[in-house]
Amino acid sequence: MAFLQLATRAEDGGTIGAAKAATSGFAPSEWQIIRLARKDGLSSLRPPSRWDRLKTRIFGEGINPRLTDKRMESLRHLSVDAWHRGYTVRPSSLRAFLKAGFNEGQLETLLATISAQRRK
Repeated sequence: MAFLQLATRAEDGGTIGAAKAATSGFAPSEWQIIRLARKDGLSSLRPPSRWDRLKTRIFGEGINPRLTDKRMESLRHLSVDAWHRGYTVRPSSLRAFLKAGFNEGQLETLLATISAQRRK
């Protein structure tokens, strides 16, 4: 319930105002990243290990799910975390998501949508 702790630290007392609720959606490209993150494993969140680099040298280029755009990578990172852990995402993922320019309304939308999809 890390996002709940984050909401209580909000300037408006933890509630999402009308302005934040109006911008709680995502662009189509962002929804695509959220859907694709479902197939990524938690290992994709870690930097490549020495073993991974060695395999790449021996067998050639492997699949790298990381995105070059830092904003989109923070979205992918939080989405992967949410697909595997639900609402108990890491605080570092939350901070990176908010620092990238997303808001609390989008955070709530993301976690609620992924939670609903995980139940299916």
